[in-house]
Amino acid sequence: MSQTRRLAAILAADVAGYSRLMGADEEGTLERLKALRRELVDPKIAEHHGRIVKTTGDGMLVEFPSVVDAVRCAVEVQKAMPTPALGRITASNCASASTSAT
Repeated sequence: MSQTRRLAAILAADVAGYSRLMGADEEGTLERLKALRRELVDPKIAEHHGRIVKTTGDGMLVEFPSVVDAVRCAVEVQKAMPTPALGRITASNCASASTSAT
């Protein structure tokens, strides 16, 4: 049985202060989050060859082919975030992982 192994970088990101923002303005927070995903986050992920693996209410796991791509994406998103937009999107974890497929 042969296995193909590859390295991947996983970025875990979420919105800082999401619960507070939702408590203050649920509809507005959801609209701002959708707009930020559509206009900033999703295009940056694609630009850096990322693939969204899982989304949660205020966060996501994104797979990248390299740690460099993951970090560059996170930094560019953070720098381009309007302030005060939706709180900060924070890259809470960026690590490499080995995956295998048969």
